[in-house]
Amino acid sequence: MNKQNDIGARLERLPMTRWHYTLFWLLGFGLLIDGFDNYIGGIVLAQLEETGWTNNYLSAAFSSSTLIGLFIGSLLAGFMGDYFGRRSAFQINLLLFGIASIAAAFSTNMIMLIILRGIIGIGLGAEIVICFATFTEFLPQKHRGKWVARLSLIGNTAPPIATAVGFIVMPLLGSEYGWRSLFMIAGVAAIALWFARKTLPESPRWLASRGRYEEADAILKEVEKQVEKKNGMKLESIKHEEVLEHTEDAKLRFASLFKGSLLKRTILGICVLIGMNISLYTVTTWIPIIFVQSGISISDSILMTTIILLGAPLGVLLASIIIDKFPRKWFGVSLLVIIATLACVYAMQTTELMIVTVGFFLILFLYVYVCFASAVYVPELWPTEARTRGTGFCTAIGRAVAISTPFGVAWILTNFGSFAVFATIGTILVLVAVVLAFIGIETRGKSLEEIGELEGDKELLAENDKKDIYV
Repeated sequence: MNKQNDIGARLERLPMTRWHYTLFWLLGFGLLIDGFDNYIGGIVLAQLEETGWTNNYLSAAFSSSTLIGLFIGSLLAGFMGDYFGRRSAFQINLLLFGIASIAAAFSTNMIMLIILRGIIGIGLGAEIVICFATFTEFLPQKHRGKWVARLSLIGNTAPPIATAVGFIVMPLLGSEYGWRSLFMIAGVAAIALWFARKTLPESPRWLASRGRYEEADAILKEVEKQVEKKNGMKLESIKHEEVLEHTEDAKLRFASLFKGSLLKRTILGICVLIGMNISLYTVTTWIPIIFVQSGISISDSILMTTIILLGAPLGVLLASIIIDKFPRKWFGVSLLVIIATLACVYAMQTTELMIVTVGFFLILFLYVYVCFASAVYVPELWPTEARTRGTGFCTAIGRAVAISTPFGVAWILTNFGSFAVFATIGTILVLVAVVLAFIGIETRGKSLEEIGELEGDKELLAENDKKDIYV
């Protein structure tokens, strides 16, 4: 019996326990802080534009700096997560964006803030990749979609929280200290969570993939003991036929992502996340700025944005309820078509009531898709040996394409107006839907070991030599 798959089978038979719930909250709070730090960008830019610190192109540089950092962070997280372990990787990136956020609060000019925003972005990008990939590996397939979506829900309460905090703090502290306080709040919270996370266990699936079976076994024995004690019963033994067999201790090189069936998964993951990033960062970053440029006051702009962004947590909540009820592939295709349609309808609204109403539903369905794409679907696609590298690479490329988006948005907005911006987003989303319809694979109702099995692709498996794993 393959030891690595034995560890996976033991995780699959576990009910949800206090162990899972502790992981859920510690990882969830990390995503909440990550999201807060990310979404204060649009609010900060709105106030900086009002005070003359920035213009369309400096705002675009700020947004692109964030995306560059997210790109670098996603790549680093992939290699660090697969090489050093999931736990070490997310502790390092949490510390990085915590310190950089505190430093950003003391920026003396826009150029300094743009540079620090890029450094913050490195930590933010790594946190998202590692958190979802890590939690995915702890869960049995029958709970995976629902609970990973719930984890995403914790993180995605950040948009309305960020705008609500901005609505309260920025008028109270004024144009000089209002935006600075937002960075300080994010940084201090990140450092506090870094200390709280020191007791988190390593992923047993990752330990097994690295040949560290005794450590993985020790973690699982402790959890199994807790389950048996709480339920007053003994867990059933793992049957040999329940465990998939493949080459013992086989390792995947990074180059394997670009061969055979893994190439198809790489292309799929990139396209799914390109659609997510372009629409997400355009809508959430530029809505407040478009409001201000339309003559709406900064206070009304932030209030309207807060109401619209209430759709974010509600969208992820909806995803957590329905995501396991539909085939993953067609669920994603349907969402992309709905969002593309709503984006075009939103751009045609002229009254504040309809702007807020349609904008709310646009954000709601957009965040159902965000949950589907980044939290559930893309992390599921990979074998454990390459999960964070595969997820990190796809996330990085998706963000790399989005890096130029703020400059494109600034040009389109300046020359053609807001309707052209949202029509462009809709077109891109329809193209992504076509790709997903043609090459998407189904992951619902399958264990990670079943999804990761590379039948017919044995040529992708490198020799068991650690020095070759990451080349």
